[in-house]
Amino acid sequence: MFGVWAPGEDVAKLSYYGLYALQHRGQEAAGIAVSDGRRMVVFKELGLVSQVFDEQTLSSLRGHLAVGHVRYSTTGSTTWDNAQPTFRTTATGSGLALGHNGNLVNTAELRDEVGALARRRDGVRTQPTTDSDLVCELLAATAADIGVEEAAMRLLPRLRGAFSLVFADEGTLYSARDAHGVRPLVLGRLDRGWVVASETAALDIVGASVVREVEPGELLAIDADGIRSSRFAAPEPKGCLFEYVYLARPDTTISGRSVHATRVEIGRRLAGEFPVEADLVIPVPESGTPAAIGYAQGSGIPYGQGLVKNAYVGRTFIQPSQTIRQLGIRLKLNPLRDVIRGKRLVVVDDSIVRGNTQRALVRMLREAGALEVHVRIASPPVRWPCFYGIDFATRAELVASGLDVEGVRRSIGADTLGYVSLDGLITASEQPRSRLCAACFDGEYPIALPAEARLGKHLLEELTGEDVPAPEFGRVPACDVSGAASGDPGPLSVGYGASDALRRP
Repeated sequence: MFGVWAPGEDVAKLSYYGLYALQHRGQEAAGIAVSDGRRMVVFKELGLVSQVFDEQTLSSLRGHLAVGHVRYSTTGSTTWDNAQPTFRTTATGSGLALGHNGNLVNTAELRDEVGALARRRDGVRTQPTTDSDLVCELLAATAADIGVEEAAMRLLPRLRGAFSLVFADEGTLYSARDAHGVRPLVLGRLDRGWVVASETAALDIVGASVVREVEPGELLAIDADGIRSSRFAAPEPKGCLFEYVYLARPDTTISGRSVHATRVEIGRRLAGEFPVEADLVIPVPESGTPAAIGYAQGSGIPYGQGLVKNAYVGRTFIQPSQTIRQLGIRLKLNPLRDVIRGKRLVVVDDSIVRGNTQRALVRMLREAGALEVHVRIASPPVRWPCFYGIDFATRAELVASGLDVEGVRRSIGADTLGYVSLDGLITASEQPRSRLCAACFDGEYPIALPAEARLGKHLLEELTGEDVPAPEFGRVPACDVSGAASGDPGPLSVGYGASDALRRP
């Protein structure tokens, strides 16, 4: 996510660059909402940032504040409707755009609340299919009477789960983080404004200085009156440990600790915990590279490049389906046969979740002439599903949930297999264990979960409730998404997904 409040700046272009820097966090869809103080424009489409936006589109998105989002789905299918920023119009006609990173665990009860609101309104009824859309709907429903800021202060304490939010009305940019701070969110300063983003790397890219993290349980509001901080919940920090392992960019800093330095240190500890006689240490690029460097440093085994990555293939782990993930592995990585042939290899990767990558890689490396393949993993076995914003929500998906280390080794075909210990990983992060969520490794969930029947990626799509009909939208002026009708078709009447601004037929 990326948000900017900067009068006089090209906020759409800044958001574009910020989202480009955050592309690794979501590859299914991208969108930007902008406001000029009078109305809000939302432009979103399925695809990468570079596919969704071009110069013509960006130049037509004019305003002084923006909310941007790249989607990695953990609730709801990969559809245009579920792309973000999600948008709602309040009863007074003002617009509200919202981007969300994380995952809520009380979506079923929030949906019931939305249904009750619809019945009381006796008006257009909506049927949100993502937790993000539920939040936007509930905010918009109460903001008309008390304003967005007060509506947020009342709603945010009722949300359970992981959420980092960036949202805006026509005049104010907001950001909020759940009481546990599971997902990262940082505040930055521009010469003429403010920026909030999921990672510090995005601030670097747009030339913003890092001010601080948005605190767990904090709501920030940024507008012409300055920046305001409100506390909606007492902080109980439980930052996601998997951010250090895989999700975050290596050039990002989380809680004062460099992600790259953490990953190198994990590799050193891995070398001490699982030494092996070998000729060459190679990474699974890119996320395995820092840990491989650390393993080489810790073991004294030479470091080299044994796999070539196709830069035009995205991250296979965050692809939405198993079939695409498996095809992506072959397209993404190819062995350097001259480097590998006749060598005993240590192959370092960030994690084993489903086992797809490692199984295919071990086979490829043996076919390329490797004598031995010793796999070393820069995280403990992932045995438990994540309900806080990573898309492995069932134990059936996790290769280590039903197998011990030896079973996983046989499954992927490696000569040996070693995972860094949980203690080693936490020590490398330089964070107190009490401030980290390691649920995917140890099964200890810091946020209480509902009954299994009220969880699931497609829960909202499966729930029919009282058969609430989806609203019927006609064609609306693309440049006037906030609902103040205009006869001008606007600058976005041509292009992907904008001329039918609210819903695809």
